[in-house]
Amino acid sequence: KDEDEDEDHSIIDVRFTPTIPHCSMATLIGLCIRVKLLRSVPKRFKVNVIINPGTHASEASINRQLNDKERVIAALENVHLLGVVNKCIANGMKGE
Repeated sequence: KDEDEDEDHSIIDVRFTPTIPHCSMATLIGLCIRVKLLRSVPKRFKVNVIINPGTHASEASINRQLNDKERVIAALENVHLLGVVNKCIANGMKGE
């Protein structure tokens, strides 16, 4: 197989729609989706999480944050935020 062909099959693109255009939880929702996928799929997968175009007032800024590896790592170094993310993705996101 061609290396480029393998790369094409190792990308996960997820788009989500926040509940309202000014949803204050959009970044957290996207971070939870990203972390759940990164913990669930093999490391060879590249994960892209973005807000559906036109569905949030700050979509460009949030999309940059969600797909910036260093920002995600920095966010998860925050013990409180990591706890919130872990709680959100526990039990397949069904809650307690």
